[in-house]
Amino acid sequence: MEQNTNPGMFGWWKKVVFENYSNFNGRARRSEYWYFTLATLILILPFYALALIGALSESRWLTTICGMVYLLAALGLFLPSLAVAVRRLHDIGKSGWYYLIGLIPFIGGIILLVWFFTEGTRGTNEYGEDPKNPAGPDFDFEQDGK
Repeated sequence: MEQNTNPGMFGWWKKVVFENYSNFNGRARRSEYWYFTLATLILILPFYALALIGALSESRWLTTICGMVYLLAALGLFLPSLAVAVRRLHDIGKSGWYYLIGLIPFIGGIILLVWFFTEGTRGTNEYGEDPKNPAGPDFDFEQDGK
């Protein structure tokens, strides 16, 4: 992806789901992770809410239909969600196994949240080249001119 190209929220979502469905290698920018997460919530939360409304109003068909759509979407998006989280950790120079820190109640989630908001390592790290600037850093002193 080029540096100045902004695919938008659903563009990032499509990239994660269709191009990197189960890709645990490489790095993911903050925008890729957060736009994917936001788009996923926007897509599946209405079905969860409708299933909940159906349960509260004792509408069995609404609960069943919306609950099944929500469940299928959540199961289908589990692997790309895990993969983009691992690639996001790679972007800050951490192993994907650090995702398991989220199993620590309360503290683990906060640590992961901070890491997911942290800017990625500039330049190439052990997980690949910088997705934000794949050509490498652009220093002012490299440009011709006075």
